[in-house]
Amino acid sequence: MLIYSAISSVDGYIEDESGEFGWAEPDDEVHAFINELERPVGTYLYGRRMYETMAAWETVESNPYAEIWRAADKIVYSRTLDSVASARTRIERDFDPQAVRRLKEEGDVSVGGAGLAAEAIRAGLVDEYQVFLVPIVVGGGKRAFADGLQLELELLDERRFDSGFVYLRYRQR
Repeated sequence: MLIYSAISSVDGYIEDESGEFGWAEPDDEVHAFINELERPVGTYLYGRRMYETMAAWETVESNPYAEIWRAADKIVYSRTLDSVASARTRIERDFDPQAVRRLKEEGDVSVGGAGLAAEAIRAGLVDEYQVFLVPIVVGGGKRAFADGLQLELELLDERRFDSGFVYLRYRQR
């Protein structure tokens, strides 16, 4: 299964107009929930910018998510990145839908980053959408879903957190 998971403002942005996303940092309750969702993921697919953000987990000590992240394989799609800063990580120059289909047969795969997710969505590869809404409106920035995408979704699960975060899980109809 290929999962696109995103933490988004209520108005649909994963970064604000300044490229900041500190407002999206989950509290302990939400992070523990995310850890349980991420535990079965065997491979993460990232674009360069998302990988550079996530690579910080390689050196975080005594953190359940860091352990989950380090245990998974990572594939970074980039034409500019020359090397990686984490174990179990390789660079691919081009997104290959057939290779991703083969990965899905091996187990759960997660795609991170709106641009790469849009490629996977357009290729018909994403099986599930996990969206965490942050109780904030940022008014602009980088959208969680690319312009031009039209998806009819079926709600599979939802959860509300004390912090105001809301988890929504969908599959395409």
